Amino acid sequence: MDPLFLGGLVAIATILVLFSGVSVALGLLIVSAGFLLTFDGFRSLELMPEILFGKLDNFALLSIPMFIIMGSSIASTRAGADLYEALERWLTRVPGGLVVSNLGACALFAAMSGSSPATCAAIGKMGIPEMRKRGYPDGVAAGSIAAGGTLGILIPPSVTMIVYGIATETSIGRLFLAGVVPGLLLVGLFMVWSLYSTWRSGDASRLSAGSYTWAQRFEILPRVVPFLLIILGVLYAMYGGIATPSETAAVGALMCLLVAMIIYKLWHPSKIWIVLRDSTKESVMILFIIAAAGVFSYMLSSLFITQSIAEWIGTLDVNRWVLMGAVNIFLLIAGFFLPPVAVILMAAPILLPIITTAGFDPIWFAVVLTINMEIGLISPPVGLNLYVINGIAPDISLKTILTGSLPFVACMVLAIILLCLFPSLATWLPDIVMGKAI
Repeated sequence: MDPLFLGGLVAIATILVLFSGVSVALGLLIVSAGFLLTFDGFRSLELMPEILFGKLDNFALLSIPMFIIMGSSIASTRAGADLYEALERWLTRVPGGLVVSNLGACALFAAMSGSSPATCAAIGKMGIPEMRKRGYPDGVAAGSIAAGGTLGILIPPSVTMIVYGIATETSIGRLFLAGVVPGLLLVGLFMVWSLYSTWRSGDASRLSAGSYTWAQRFEILPRVVPFLLIILGVLYAMYGGIATPSETAAVGALMCLLVAMIIYKLWHPSKIWIVLRDSTKESVMILFIIAAAGVFSYMLSSLFITQSIAEWIGTLDVNRWVLMGAVNIFLLIAGFFLPPVAVILMAAPILLPIITTAGFDPIWFAVVLTINMEIGLISPPVGLNLYVINGIAPDISLKTILTGSLPFVACMVLAIILLCLFPSLATWLPDIVMGKAI
C-alpha cells in the first residue's frame, strides 16, 4: 500500500480514536498496535514493550517531574496572590495599571510554575474580582488572565520545551533561552492591548488602584524576592555550567518546597502530600504520553509514512514561507483539540525533517510551535484556560471570556509574524549565551 495513503488512514484512525474519549496515550498505543499488527505482523508487536520503556530511558526526563514539583509547591501557596499584590502596589500610579499588574504577575508566576492552568487560577482568583470591582470590562479582566496564563508554556522553565527537546534531540538549554525574548515580547503586546482597551472603554485614570505608601510597597517584597532568586538561581546553575537541566530542576524543586514551608508555613504533612500526589499524577500522565508517542513514531517510521511525507513535501515546488504557513495552520487546528504535549510528540517526528530541509532553525521553530499551542489554550472547543477562568468567575459567560481573549490571540499571531520577520528574536539569546549552534 502507498505510504502516503496509509498515512491518511493513520491520521483518520487517530482522530477517531482520540475523539472517542480515551486518553491520548492509550489512543496512540491503540492506533500504533492496530496498524503494526495489520501491516507488519505479530513480529512488530513484540518490540512495543521495549520501545515503550526504552523511550523513558532518558536522563533528561527527570527534569519534568522536578519542574512540576517546583510549580506545584508554588501553586499551593499564596505566592500568586503576593506577586499580584506586590505589582499592584508598585504600579498603582500607572493609568490602568491594575491590568498591567495582573499580566506581570502572570509572567512571573509562569516563570516559576510552568503551568498555564495553575497561572490562571493563582492570579485570576485575586486579579479578576479586583479588576471588576474597579470598573474594568469583564472581557478585559477575564481575557487578560486567560492569555497571561498561556505564558506558562513559553517562559522558562517550560515542560513543553523539555518535551520538544527530547522529541527532537534538541538542546533544552537553548530552548529555554529561546523562549525568553518572545515571552517578554508577548507580555509587552498583551500589556499594550490591555492599556489601549482600558483607555478606549473610558477614563483609564479612574481604573487605577488606590494609593500606597513606600513602606507598604517595600513590606511585601520579602515574600516575593525568594521566588525570584530561585528563578535566577536555576537559570544561573543551568547556564553557568554548574549543573545539567535535570540536576537544576531537582535543586529548584527542593528550594521551592523549602520556601513554601518556611515562608508560607506549608508544614502539615497532608498539604505536602497533596503537592507530591498532584505532581506525580501530572508527571505520570506526561511520561505515559511520551512513551506512547515513541511507539507511535516507531509505527510511522516502520511503515515508511514519516519518510514518505517528508520526501513528498520536499518535492513540492512552493515557497518555504508558504510551507511554513501551512505548518502553522496545521498546528493551530491540532492545538484546538489536543494538549500541547500530545501535539508536540505526535507532530515533531514528521515536521522536524520538513522544516530543517526548508532551511528553518529547529530552535526558532520550537518557539513558533509553542505560541501556536498557546493560542489553542484560549480557543474553543478545548481551550483549557477558558474553562479555568469560567470556574473562577462563573458569572462571566464563556462567550464573554472568549470575546475578551480574541484580541490576545491576535497579539500571538502578530508575535508569530514578527518571529518570521526577525528570527533572531528567538535565536539571539541562545547564540549569545551558549554560542552559535554548529
